[in-house]
Formats: sequence, structure tokens, C-alpha cells
Amino acid sequence: MSGSLFGTDGVRGRVCEEPITPVTTLHLGWAIGKIFRDLGERGSVLIGKDTRISGYMLESALEAGLSASGTDIVLLGPMPTPGIAHLTHTARASAGIVISASHNAYHDNGIKIFASDGSKLKDAYAERIDQLMRQKMDCVPSEELGRASRLDDAQGRYIEFCKSTFDDQATLENTKVVLDCANGAAYEVGPRVFSELGADLEVIGNTPDGFNINLECGSTHPAILKEKVRETGADIGVALDGDADRVLLIDSAGNEVNGDQILYILAGYRKRTGCLAGGVVGTTLSNIGLELAMKQSGIPFVRARVGDRFVHEELVSTGWNLGGEPSGHLIGLDKVKTGDGIVAALEVLEVMLSTGKTLEQLCAGITLYPQHTINVPADSASMEDVFRHDLVTSAVERARQSLGSRGRVVLRPSGTEPCLRVMLEGDEPDQVQMLTEQIAETVRLAVSR
Repeated sequence: MSGSLFGTDGVRGRVCEEPITPVTTLHLGWAIGKIFRDLGERGSVLIGKDTRISGYMLESALEAGLSASGTDIVLLGPMPTPGIAHLTHTARASAGIVISASHNAYHDNGIKIFASDGSKLKDAYAERIDQLMRQKMDCVPSEELGRASRLDDAQGRYIEFCKSTFDDQATLENTKVVLDCANGAAYEVGPRVFSELGADLEVIGNTPDGFNINLECGSTHPAILKEKVRETGADIGVALDGDADRVLLIDSAGNEVNGDQILYILAGYRKRTGCLAGGVVGTTLSNIGLELAMKQSGIPFVRARVGDRFVHEELVSTGWNLGGEPSGHLIGLDKVKTGDGIVAALEVLEVMLSTGKTLEQLCAGITLYPQHTINVPADSASMEDVFRHDLVTSAVERARQSLGSRGRVVLRPSGTEPCLRVMLEGDEPDQVQMLTEQIAETVRLAVSR
């Protein structure tokens, strides 16, 4: 092995291609377990997964590796990523492992690790795991092998936690909700949370078969949900992604409400009710419209690097409690330590009930600027060279001059896919699209050289 296994959100890749292979995953399980053995802990590690067919293979490989290190394993089965984070903390586990590629198609998978407090694994631990992956794997004596068990009430525990974040004096009775579970990890727990809170609920995307996760459904493909909301006259549509750590909402007219708009709604309400600590953390991809709306509301706003772990780190360092990404990773640090699509949706519903306003009305105070994004395939080895290429730097500078103070250019490597993302933002949509296409073509040329 060379380089680090870890991207911005754990280990990710195509199944049966490195690093998402049975052998590497076995070694990874051993490395994770060995960290705790070296610290003098036997510990236990929770393993949960989404609904991809490859989850069975990777779960077994991780289980074997952890056992070989002398670490006990607790299997959770299909569970949302934030549910695994929550249970890692409340069950007093040494760590939690999530087998999921989030919003990607079934042929991808990934492995994310949570620390004992339910937060994303710190860099120091990831670096130690990288070191151990370069060592030959060994095995403890038979009498010291880790044991595997199953936490039978895992879903019930997480369902009760989600419900506990909702106002206990409120109910979703007479609220029509259409929930899209993306044929993913929340296909069972999601409907139970909303129905047990009283919602008049219709559910789609809740029939996973191992291959249809995120397939024309969920937060990245909301077309069917939009149609269903309009058709049923629902008050709101809730679209989760494959591991339910992000959410997209649909208003009663069928319009998308993204993470920036959700942050605007929650920030304003929290400020009015005295529950906003400080300001709001966005990312480099947060829309200028959110920044301007926060300024107009007198709410401080800062940008972190892309990735909910960086939003979390910024929240901790500032002492604030609300942040997120346009993609729908929302963190209310007084409730959760990682993005939680169900909890974020419940908080928006709480605002709707408390204010008596529709989702459309709650979004009226924010105007999003047009954004255009193009993904350019590129391997990680060539990305830094592309950023420094004269053609690319010149194209970016020309675009920035054209957009002026009313626009932005963001060129960054994806943390989840082998590509460079070219994103431009401005107040003239035709200009934004044209400049994005020009820079993307320049990047393609640079990549091919």
C-alpha cells in the first residue's frame, strides 16, 4: 500500500477494486481493533450498514479482522449512519463502523469510523490505521479472539432517540408527509419515526433489493417525490439519501428545499427562540444567498471545508451549534454529532407547526444564486498538478474577474469520487453556465496532458 486509505469521509471506492476488497477490508478490521488492544482495551466495535449487496461481504471481512485482533463485535444490521454514531456513544462502544457509500450507486461502497463519543474519527487515529495497514496482519491466540453478537433492539433505540429530538408537546397529526427512503438504510426506521409521531404518512423508496439504493430516488433524484407531493397534496416531502445522513425537502408546490435553505429556516427560528449559540457554519459550497441572508438577519456566518466532519470541527472550535452543507448534511450540535437527515427534517416540521407557516413561506426570506457544477474525471495523483496548471489558473482568474463580487469559483477534488468538481456561482445563470463549461473544458485538457 502507498498513501492514505482515507478520503474526506472514510474509505470509499468501487466494490472489488482497491481499497474496497475483501482482503483489504479484513486487514482494515484488524487494524481498527488493534488500536484498542494497543491502548490496553478489549473494547467492542459496532458495525452497521446500508442496503447494498456488498454490505454482507464487507461486514463479514470486518468482523473477521476485528475478531483476529481480539476485539468484540456488535452487529447492528441496516441502520442509518447517524443511528450508528448515536449507538456507538450510548452503548459505550470503543468505536462504530458504517458500511456505506452514502448517495452513490450500489456498485460503490465505503467504510466510515466513529469514535466512542459518536464523532467522526480524528486524523491521528486514521494515520495510525494507515500505519498498521502497512504491517503484516497477525492473530491473537484462540482464547483471546473477539466474539460477535447482535444488538437486537438497535432500530428501536435509534427511533426513540429521533423522536426525543421533537417537541414532546407537539404532534404531526394532520400533517401530510411523503417520505423517500432512497431504498437505503432508513427504509424501516424512517417510516416508523414519522408515523409514531402521528404523521399522515406516505412512503416511497422503501423496498431495497441490494441494487436499487439511490436509484432514481432519494435526495439526489427527487423527481418522483416531487410528483408524489403534488399528487397527494402533501405539506412536505422528505428525501433521505442511502445512509440517511442528509436530507432534501420538497414544499407543497413541488419545489426543492436544499441544505442552505434548511439552515436559513433553522437559524432564524433558533435565534428567535434563543436556541442559536453564536452563528452558523457553512462550507465553501454554501450559496452566497445564505451568506447574505445570515448577514441581513444579524447572524454570524463562516465557511468550513467541504465535508460534515469539517463543519463539526468548526462548530466545536467556535462553540456554535448549527451548521451544514447545501447537500443536506445538517448538524444541530445540541442534538447530534454528525449529519442526520431524519432529525433535521423533524426540526423543520417543528418550525412549521410552531409558526403556522408553510415550507414555502419559511423559505421566502432567502434567495439562492444560480450555481452550476461539472464533474471532471481525474485520478488523485494528477489533481494537484491540475490545480497548478497555467491554463487552469488563467481560466479561473478570468472567470473571477467576469463574476466580480457577485460570484464565486470553486475548484476542488471530490472526497467521494475520482473527479474534480468545478462549481461557479453568480447572479446571471447563463454567464455562470458558460464560464463553468469553459473552466471544465480547460480542466479536461490539463488532466489529459
